[in-house]
Amino acid sequence: MRLFYISCLILKILTFSGYGQSQPLFQSGDAGYMCFRIPALITLSSTELVVFAEGRKDGCADFGDVDIVMRKSTDRGLTWSSIEIVVDEGQLQAGNATPILDLYDVNYPSGRLFLFYNTGTASEQQTREGEGIRRGFYRTSSDGGVNWSDPVLISDKTHFDRHSAIENRDHRTLAYAPGHGLQLTYGPLKGRLLVPLNYSKGPPQADFKDYRASAIYSDDHGLSWRVSESLEIPSSNEVMASQLSNGEVLMIVRIQNASVKNKFLARSSDGGQSWHEQIPVNDLITPVCQSSILFVEGLNALLHLGPNSINQREKLTLWDSADFGKTWQVAREINLGFSAYSDMAYLERNWLALVYEADDYNQIIFERINLNESHNE
Repeated sequence: MRLFYISCLILKILTFSGYGQSQPLFQSGDAGYMCFRIPALITLSSTELVVFAEGRKDGCADFGDVDIVMRKSTDRGLTWSSIEIVVDEGQLQAGNATPILDLYDVNYPSGRLFLFYNTGTASEQQTREGEGIRRGFYRTSSDGGVNWSDPVLISDKTHFDRHSAIENRDHRTLAYAPGHGLQLTYGPLKGRLLVPLNYSKGPPQADFKDYRASAIYSDDHGLSWRVSESLEIPSSNEVMASQLSNGEVLMIVRIQNASVKNKFLARSSDGGQSWHEQIPVNDLITPVCQSSILFVEGLNALLHLGPNSINQREKLTLWDSADFGKTWQVAREINLGFSAYSDMAYLERNWLALVYEADDYNQIIFERINLNESHNE
């Protein structure tokens, strides 16, 4: 029996009124921003969702006057708050919003929302060439994003460049995730916060071989941070992580080298400290583009969302795996046109929430699908 197949009778019982619709959450020109990119999605409860994005003032370029903005829903995504600015670095860049909801800190019984992000004083290429500074921060909210703490700098202890307070290993660029981060929920490391990242090391190399993916993690609710082992995959770039019910941590890996046409997976048995398997996944073809991964505990299902194409950011597709990422099958086509960066969150009763870039970066779309209907027949 194919994963997620449930009888039509059960489907009718579980369906929420008004679900299954899509709507643009961010559109070019909204709130004075010429472009919105890089969505991140997180659930605060069975009814509350928050979507973050980069609000780019002057166009869609990665570097420039870039803020982090958010919208919130308290009714499972039916209606949304207005656009609010969470991080504003003036004329400079703040990006790669990476939210995590910490549910295991006894000081915050209702949970505390972390928002990790990085800033930059020069473009990606200039930073690879040794110019500019990349820094990483987090802010927290204990009231669902209404109020936020002051920024907390963490890259001074976790990014090994010439500006850090520790060893200089000539790391240059720094970028978190993007998309949601991870809190471990299984095993002895339950409660660990894990933030995937990538950096470049030394001068630029051909085929972007100076890039490496890694992560940082905290076992004391953000008070201190340690650095994971870096992947051995040259050109490994944007990453997202998920924990399986057997305790393993998986990272889905974008390869910056355009000659590589598939995703890679990195697998960890020690909570993301090291990676005992780093392999290409031939089932998951891709252009050079971020994609998202999510393990749905109640269904024991691993999901992947990304473009199903080798050259263009198009044909956004949901894949699923019934064997913890060893093999994958297409579950559902989401958007056959232009589609790029994405994120996912599980709601309840087999409903999945999606956000993704569409319409040549003119929109970030929110959509809900029922997993019972996810396989194409």
